[in-house]
Amino acid sequence: MAFNIKYKKSVERDLKRLNQTDTGRILDKIEEELSERADAHPVLKGEFAGLRKLRVGDYRVIYAIIENDCLILRIDHRREIYR
Repeated sequence: MAFNIKYKKSVERDLKRLNQTDTGRILDKIEEELSERADAHPVLKGEFAGLRKLRVGDYRVIYAIIENDCLILRIDHRREIYR
């Protein structure tokens, strides 16, 4: 099943804080992985129950699946993302 990738407005702010190399790598991984297999990644527990994560090196992409859409909610370093 193919998923449509959509971004929350706050993701633009998250990406501006990263360098261009990391930004490009993360966006490439999102398009490559989540467009085809968004439902194959781990579901989070606790406060973030129901959301999913994609690992890209030391960065995490937090997203939700809503019907045929994959909504990207946050992108940040792994030590900061869950705060």
